[in-house]
Amino acid sequence: MTTAQPTSSLSIGIVLFPNVTQLDFTAPYEVFNRLPNTKLYLLSETLEPIRSDGGLTFLPDTTFAESPLVDLLFVPGGSGIDVKLEDKKFLAFLKTQGEQARYVTSVCTGALLLAAAGLLQGYRATTHWLYLDLLELLGVEVVKQRVVIDRNRITGGGVTAGIDFGLVIAGELFTEAIAQSIQLAIEYNPQPPFESGSPETAPEYIINSVKATSKNRLDSRRQIIQKIVAESSISISQK
Repeated sequence: MTTAQPTSSLSIGIVLFPNVTQLDFTAPYEVFNRLPNTKLYLLSETLEPIRSDGGLTFLPDTTFAESPLVDLLFVPGGSGIDVKLEDKKFLAFLKTQGEQARYVTSVCTGALLLAAAGLLQGYRATTHWLYLDLLELLGVEVVKQRVVIDRNRITGGGVTAGIDFGLVIAGELFTEAIAQSIQLAIEYNPQPPFESGSPETAPEYIINSVKATSKNRLDSRRQIIQKIVAESSISISQK
């Protein structure tokens, strides 16, 4: 952990796209917005409103073309990643930003976009539990943890892990005291009513229900990733 607050300003680029999962980026945003001396950019291909996969609408403030090179690149996930996994212009933007950023980060299936852009190979990373094997197909060393730090790559698990992820970044880039102050200010003191937040603790019938509900999307996404791998130099895992 760093023990001294950076003296220079920090820029964070949050990448948005249609059908993003809003909590994937709004949870970290709530933490990022409270960091000292930090500039946030809501990045998108255009300044047109972005509709999340849950129906909420957001306004980006900076286009890809006008984006500065940011210190920290952050990519959320959502159902919209399926289109972006094969969007060469979008992936090229991630690659350009990621190759010069001090930190390359994601929450949930945003990790699949980073991997498709060639930014996670050779690193340990995580994503939503349903898609860990797809991240592995893209040549990434998968870790089943809430937040994974490997050098300057920081990745978070599914959706609500974005709060933990944001606080980890606050502690890494600033100080633990700043991170703890933000945690207290937003009263992040989770006491879930059920022990079903992880496949390690959820009842088997609940796990099976979620898997069944997600099967079509998982199968479709797997086909997209297998196609990407077949057309690239990434080696498919034999698992």
